[in-house]
Amino acid sequence: AASLFRGVPNELFSEHVENIFFEVAEEWNVPIRVVNDGDVTALAGAISLNAGCVLGLAMGTSAAAGYADINSRITPWISELAFVPIDFSENAARDEWSGDFGCAVNYFSQQAVSRLIEPAGLEIDPSLGKPEKLVLVQEAMETGDEKAAAIYRTIGTYLGYAIPQFARFYDIRHMLLLGRVLTGKGGEVIISKAEEVLRDEFPELGKTISLSTPDEKMKRHGQAIAAASLPEI
Repeated sequence: AASLFRGVPNELFSEHVENIFFEVAEEWNVPIRVVNDGDVTALAGAISLNAGCVLGLAMGTSAAAGYADINSRITPWISELAFVPIDFSENAARDEWSGDFGCAVNYFSQQAVSRLIEPAGLEIDPSLGKPEKLVLVQEAMETGDEKAAAIYRTIGTYLGYAIPQFARFYDIRHMLLLGRVLTGKGGEVIISKAEEVLRDEFPELGKTISLSTPDEKMKRHGQAIAAASLPEI
């Protein structure tokens, strides 16, 4: 919980935050389990797909990730793929928070969309925030703007080359992709391009890894259902 309460002074943190989840469980008299949201996403995907070996990746403000193993169970691993390096080139993007280069967050989030606007030649006010820029890119994509499409094809290419890197550490049969960057036609382009890269450059993985996005039921209720299944009653 520490990262959620960074503004709380140390003395108040020890008194009110350190045991917050235990106190909630005791006061409400309910079973409770604290799990990374990315892992809950992967578990929801495993439930929805009725399959294991699911890597979930949410492309939104950051790049959240989680994994459900071959038995559709989440693991105690720290699957914070946002800060995993995927770009090893000399001109890799630098993460503003960690200071590291080539981190996935700069390639699979609204930060990626914002960074690619200028190279794509799309004219969007640079003073706008990243969420606002993403909305404008999505609107341009819906009108068939080729410059906007180039942004999504680039992100799809990033993903196609990153999946083999992820597959070095995870047994992946299914990859569940979600988040606001996947909204609309742009999401279809990302998945299509990633599948093309896998098929052409990594044919063995292309045959064994499927990419998908959640259906409407899972988008609305999947994580809640999965999270509710975790505590022992």
